[in-house]
Amino acid sequence: MSAILERSFKLMEHLAEHPEGRQLSALATDLGMPLSATHRLLAELIRCGYVRQDQSHGDYSLTIKLVSLGLSFLSNSGIVDVAQPLLDRLAAESGELVRLAVVDGDELTFVAKAQGATRGLRYDPDMGLSVNLSCSSAGHAWLSTMTDEQALELIARQGFGKPGEFGPKAPTTVKAVLAFVRSARKRGFSMINEVFAPAMTAMAAPVRSGNGAVIGVITIAGPLVRLTEERMLALGPALVATAEEVAHASGGSAMFKRRA
Repeated sequence: MSAILERSFKLMEHLAEHPEGRQLSALATDLGMPLSATHRLLAELIRCGYVRQDQSHGDYSLTIKLVSLGLSFLSNSGIVDVAQPLLDRLAAESGELVRLAVVDGDELTFVAKAQGATRGLRYDPDMGLSVNLSCSSAGHAWLSTMTDEQALELIARQGFGKPGEFGPKAPTTVKAVLAFVRSARKRGFSMINEVFAPAMTAMAAPVRSGNGAVIGVITIAGPLVRLTEERMLALGPALVATAEEVAHASGGSAMFKRRA
């Protein structure tokens, strides 16, 4: 049963990366599964309403049932209600994209955002994605709240990001990552420049509960031409203050209270 569940989740995760749909043979090849087993899993997921098959092309794709479950969970948890007004205010002040990621086990996942850019370049990546710890401002901010040993243990589990998949300055060694983490620890918030993506910068501050546990991270991200190092340093106090306000308001969220 556990093997079936694992294969089912891997299948759905793979389909989430291909919203245009995938052929049965491609799915079996991509996931290294027998064709017959892949077909049985797809048939069961179709029966449960999580997958549909395009009758004209035969491609399989996810339905919005998973999205509905996720949105329902976030709504009932109270996260957006607690954080959204504060994110909106910081986005208006910074003129950039502001996002909230929550700690979930060994991962950070973005769950809410506010776009402050009203003209020109707008940076707005996908939501709901797990954060790469070694190549993101959110990851560096969270890691900065740990000892170097704890931080390196998490990075070892996830692995380093590859510059070809992230920005040209993505760190690929322990020494390079620790330099970012220690700077964030000293400064109180992280800053990156062309680390997560080319020509993009970002900064992040941890959200701590009343007992000191880190329950999330707030980030500001934007184009390098606008969100310069000087601009990020100027926004630092507002970012940290917003993280503290979200922490104070976290008692209104069932999810935050559980993680505190």
